[in-house]
Amino acid sequence: MDGKTQLGDFLQTRRSQLRPADIGVPTYGERRRVPGLRREELALLAGVSTSYYTRLEQGQSPSASPEVLDAIAGALRLDESERRYLHDVAKVDRRRTRGRRPAPERVPDATRQFLDVLGDVPAIVLSRRTDVLAWNRTGHALFAGHLDFGAPELPARRPNMARLVFLDDHVRDLYADWPSKARAVVGNLRVVAARYPEDAALHALLGELSAKSAEFASMWADHRVKACTGADYEMRHPLIGPLTVIQQNMSSGRGPTVVVATTEAGSPSRAALALLAQATGEGAARADLSPDAARPRSQPEPAPNSVAPDRRR
Repeated sequence: MDGKTQLGDFLQTRRSQLRPADIGVPTYGERRRVPGLRREELALLAGVSTSYYTRLEQGQSPSASPEVLDAIAGALRLDESERRYLHDVAKVDRRRTRGRRPAPERVPDATRQFLDVLGDVPAIVLSRRTDVLAWNRTGHALFAGHLDFGAPELPARRPNMARLVFLDDHVRDLYADWPSKARAVVGNLRVVAARYPEDAALHALLGELSAKSAEFASMWADHRVKACTGADYEMRHPLIGPLTVIQQNMSSGRGPTVVVATTEAGSPSRAALALLAQATGEGAARADLSPDAARPRSQPEPAPNSVAPDRRR
C-alpha cells in the first residue's frame, strides 16, 4: 500500500469523501486544493491535535486508543459497520501478521440439516472468503445454474461468489442493478479482510480480483465498508424471467454463512421460484428419500403371518 498502513489509507480516503458542507464546517468561499476535509479540520472535530492525527494517518503512530478511534469515527460520520472496521484495521497495524493458508472450511452437520429443512427455498453456504461450501438444488439453479452442482464438494473446484459476481458474465447478468450487488460484495470483503488479516487465501483472492477487474479495483480503493445482512435484488433469470428476491445472510459468528433467497407471499416472484424448484426437481429429490419411495410398488409386502400359496401341482 505504498508504505502506508491500512488504518492511514482508510482514514485518508474517508476524510477526502467528507465535504465541509456535510458537517457544517465553514469554508468562507475559499478555493480548496483538495476535496474533502483537511487534516486540521478533522482533528478539531475529533478533539485531537493536528500533529497527532497527521502521524496516525501517515502510519507513524498506529497505537491509537479505542476512545480516540471512536472520536475519529464520530468526526468521519462512520456507521456501526465502518466503526468496527476502523477498530479492526487499527488492531492489524499494531501487530505484524504472517500470512498463512488455512485448511479448507467444512460445512457443519447442523448447517446441512438446515439446508434440508429449507426445501425449495434457494440457499447457499458461503465461507468467509465467499467460497461456495454447499447449496441446495434451487439455490444452485438460482445463483449459478450454469455450474456443476457437485462442485462445492471438492475444495479445489469450489466456486467463489465474489469471483463469479465480477468475472462471470452469467452471474453478472443475473442482477438488474449489478453495481449495487458488486458494492455489497466489496464492502463485505473489506470487513472480512480486517477481521482475518492472516488469511493468505483471502488476500490472494483480493489481489486476483484487483488485477482482473478494474471495477473491483476501483470499488476496493473507495474504502466503503458494509457488512452484508440482507438486501433486495431484482434478478433476471434465464429460465424463469425477472423476479425480486430478498437475500438474507444468516451467520452464527465466525462460521459459514447461509444465504437464503426469499420472496413476498403471493407475488409473481414467489410463483417464479416455485417454478424453478419444480424445474430443478428439488421436490422430487426429497420424495425419493421417503421410506415409501424406496419400497417397490409392483410387489406389495405380504400381510403378517400370511402363508404363501403352494403352487405345486
